[in-house]
Amino acid sequence: MRIRPISPERLVAELTDRLTDRLAEQDAHAVPAADAAPRRLRVGVDGPAAARPDELAAALIDPLRARGHPALHVRAEDFLRPASVRLELGRTNPDAYYEGWVDEVGLRREVLDPAGPGGSGRVLPSLWDAAADRASRAGYVDLPPGGVVLVSGALLLGGGLPFDVTVHLALSPAALRRRTDPEQSWTLPAFDRYAEEVAPASFADVVVRYDDPRHPAVVEPPAGA
Repeated sequence: MRIRPISPERLVAELTDRLTDRLAEQDAHAVPAADAAPRRLRVGVDGPAAARPDELAAALIDPLRARGHPALHVRAEDFLRPASVRLELGRTNPDAYYEGWVDEVGLRREVLDPAGPGGSGRVLPSLWDAAADRASRAGYVDLPPGGVVLVSGALLLGGGLPFDVTVHLALSPAALRRRTDPEQSWTLPAFDRYAEEVAPASFADVVVRYDDPRHPAVVEPPAGA
């Protein structure tokens, strides 16, 4: 395993290249009669709030569009369950946060399945306004063939969500504790469980060490792996 330091700007450029190449690969392997239109790409950008996954996903939008790929950013926090369900065990229960804050069924139904193979491309960018605790009333967006939807948030991997490419932003336990907002420190046991039970860094397509967002580093597998 090699740890390769990289600038934030270069990270965005390399991820843009990777996603563009993946779209080209999908099109090259599509069966023309069954899949005449270019495929869409579903990307999961996973990481705790301290790693700023929303910022990285948002930074990819313009470069992808410049390459001719329509791109849409969807935040997992806009697909939370209603407070009556999400907070049933209290506002600071790490197990509830780990197991059931995000409405994964809704995220799959409204975003990932429509953007997947054979999907309509009609995507809902947000489902629930957690602050108002009501439906967000967002309108559907048409994501054309060849488009990319980037879903960002915490604890996204390991639950069976159908992403085509996964990016995991990893923090050491010490950095996670240091950089987590004190008001959110109650979530730390959930990330400990995630690291132990899911181990996203062991299977994500791209793993980036994010102890310092100014100086990320890409984790590269051993040669021949």
